[in-house]
Amino acid sequence: MTTSYVNWGTSTVKLTWHSTQELPDIANVTSVHGVCFYEDSLMVIDLANRGWDLPGGHIEAHESPLDCCKREVMEEGYVEGDCHQLGYIEVDHTENPGWDHKSPYPKVGYQVFYRMQIHYLHPFKAEHESRKRQFINPIEINDYAHNWHDVYQHILADATSDKN
Repeated sequence: MTTSYVNWGTSTVKLTWHSTQELPDIANVTSVHGVCFYEDSLMVIDLANRGWDLPGGHIEAHESPLDCCKREVMEEGYVEGDCHQLGYIEVDHTENPGWDHKSPYPKVGYQVFYRMQIHYLHPFKAEHESRKRQFINPIEINDYAHNWHDVYQHILADATSDKN
């Protein structure tokens, strides 16, 4: 388990990585993300509002986290493959003075992460929020993702060591 305090906008939020196959409380899962590999290269997506990042997004009503991951990865990266859960980030606003009950996010929410081994590359169309797709050496992630921190680094380490 790894914990970091990060700045999200004007707030400081406590993030804790849980490397586990168990899902957290599904009612408080706010987003799902894919750490996707084509052979040994990591897929990163240039998103219109976030810049280079891993694909992912909000879970829809009546959608499982796994189905959300597959949908988001297809919508943003135009890829398909086999995936399994790596774990989740606990996003804790308990110490965040900017959080209140009117927030769109729970006081303690979760972001679930899956590792995908890509088996099929569709033509990239940039029809949704993604502008580009690129495959990089995982050690180059800091050259792309501008908000990379210790928790994300642990997720990537888990994903690169786990090739199931």
